[in-house]
Amino acid sequence: MNKTSDITDKSDPWRVPVAVLQIPETGLHRDIEADEAIRGAIAEVGGLRDILAARASLDVTPMSGGRFHVEGRVRARVGQTCVVTLDPIENDIDEPIDLIFAPPEQIPEMAALVDDTESEVEIPDPPEPIEHGIIDLGRIATDALYLAVDPYPRKPDAVFEPPVVAEDPEDHPFAALKALQPGAKPLDTKKPGKS
Repeated sequence: MNKTSDITDKSDPWRVPVAVLQIPETGLHRDIEADEAIRGAIAEVGGLRDILAARASLDVTPMSGGRFHVEGRVRARVGQTCVVTLDPIENDIDEPIDLIFAPPEQIPEMAALVDDTESEVEIPDPPEPIEHGIIDLGRIATDALYLAVDPYPRKPDAVFEPPVVAEDPEDHPFAALKALQPGAKPLDTKKPGKS
């Protein structure tokens, strides 16, 4: 396992850079795991209560034209707060990763091809840019983790029940109209205890 602990940027806490020039023709496989400091930073950036574990298993395969295929999974256990009961809960994440990376100069052309295609068939996303000759596996895993987080986590048995409030007939929006009916008693607008 490749553990990482160098946090250089709070907005991008999990860094595992791979230089594309060092990727063999047969590709490479990386198992990465975030240490406690990185998990804390990922939780802070992502607005999570805690991240108890975060690991990814990724394969990087060269393609033609200087492109690379990154495929694998990110698995994590995140601590969140139930939106119904406000109790702490833990959720497991198991998110697939399937991305193409290309040199930056190819991105506009490939994105235009995707935009021009009008079809019922699912169209793949345009590739991600290779920045400064680097593909950052930690950043890929972090992005996939954030996308998989449930934005409204709830405990399995949590049920929302609105508070029961007894209606006061005088607070009804049409209560004042009742006074306009023939033979109706005048509406007392004074609150008890006030003159």
